[in-house]
Amino acid sequence: MTEWTGELSLSLEDRGGRTVARNVYFQGAFKVMRPIYHDDSGMVCYYLLNPGGGYLDGDRYRMDITADSGARVTLTTQSATKVYKTPSDHAYQETTINLREGSYLEFLPDPLIAYQNARYRQKNVVHMERGSTFLYTDILTPGWSPDGGRFTYKSVQLLNEIYLDGEPAVFDHIKLIPADQGIGSLGFMEGFTHLGSMIAVGEQTTDGLIDALHDLLESVRGDKEVRFGISRLAVPGFSIRILAGSTGQIEKMLAACHRKISEEWLGLTPASLRKY
Repeated sequence: MTEWTGELSLSLEDRGGRTVARNVYFQGAFKVMRPIYHDDSGMVCYYLLNPGGGYLDGDRYRMDITADSGARVTLTTQSATKVYKTPSDHAYQETTINLREGSYLEFLPDPLIAYQNARYRQKNVVHMERGSTFLYTDILTPGWSPDGGRFTYKSVQLLNEIYLDGEPAVFDHIKLIPADQGIGSLGFMEGFTHLGSMIAVGEQTTDGLIDALHDLLESVRGDKEVRFGISRLAVPGFSIRILAGSTGQIEKMLAACHRKISEEWLGLTPASLRKY
């Protein structure tokens, strides 16, 4: 049995048009802050935090999130996830999300920063009922190293599995091993240093929205050296991938997409989630 460094469980429900927690549990080096309501829509925001300041050798973290019908929630982190050197064993985090029909959940963590000699694995498993909506972003940033190298972490593995009514719907797997892959080359980072992703699954997805997001990304990019793509999924939804030279550029592009999606799908202008 795995001994977890930190565990967190959060169950949410709609109560008279306002999303509230039915159950909250956390222990170890994992905590959730008090709920925040940015407006009068009833949508709730929770900040997740690691009071230890970063992930270390052999750390294991687990989250379990459930959103009942009608619940609308934003999950984010208090700061970037920092993974320091792991000489003996990789750091690991797994998240299970269960979304009932009519629920809406967006998980928008701050960037993942992998430092020199870091090994990190992350697995997100999302079980959706038809009629629910899921939005997820991540940004991978290379951490500082004494010699100034850009890709000095050992390995980063990011796995997303999404199931719709019990059937496999999305499988997204990023595995970067700089020492073995020639990571700056074609097919990997292609000369860029930062990687951003967005995955959205929702029946509200239209070709018009995907076209609008593509044009928006092109506009926000401006004259910056950035490469991006947007693809429709096999189920109603889409994915976006961005390669850039800075965290800030990817954050700007993903934030513009998030705003557009929130306005179209929720009729809301999202509040800023920046913590600094």
